[in-house]
Amino acid sequence: MKNMLVTIGLALLIVVGFKVGKYFYLKPSTITGDKAAEVHGQLQDGSAFKLSDLQGQYVLLDFWASWCGPCRQSNPQLADLYARYHQQSFKDAGGFEIVSIGLDRSRGNWQNAIMQDGMSWPYQLMEPLGFDAPSAKAYTVRQIPTKFLINPQGMLMAVDPSLDEIDKLLEARLKKNS
Repeated sequence: MKNMLVTIGLALLIVVGFKVGKYFYLKPSTITGDKAAEVHGQLQDGSAFKLSDLQGQYVLLDFWASWCGPCRQSNPQLADLYARYHQQSFKDAGGFEIVSIGLDRSRGNWQNAIMQDGMSWPYQLMEPLGFDAPSAKAYTVRQIPTKFLINPQGMLMAVDPSLDEIDKLLEARLKKNS
């Protein structure tokens, strides 16, 4: 009986250790308050893009892929968030933009997912190297979807927040009509 309890205890310890280790491995190592790493690439229309060009606005950096079920499920809510805040006036920022980085190998699948999910914002980048892409490495993205909310000064204000958290953070910074 004692040996069985020890075996069960060790098995539980291993399972819990694995889950905790996996959580910390998958969690981005960037933290709130860090300067946002530069991201650059080519947009869908072929024009050059630099994340720093959006400084002065709130920016949601969204890592996703067309093959990712949870990403595709959250994309319509992301589109709603964009529609809600893109034209709003903020106390301390010139606006709100989303920069989506698709960790996709297939340009066709990536473009189809953008259209199907209503991702109407102009800042769409594709990284065919997936998790090995420079932008994914700069933000230590190891799972998707992963999001980063960047303040107008180019600093991370939220690391992998939920869409509800993003909504609350942006809502609190809106200019209120008096």
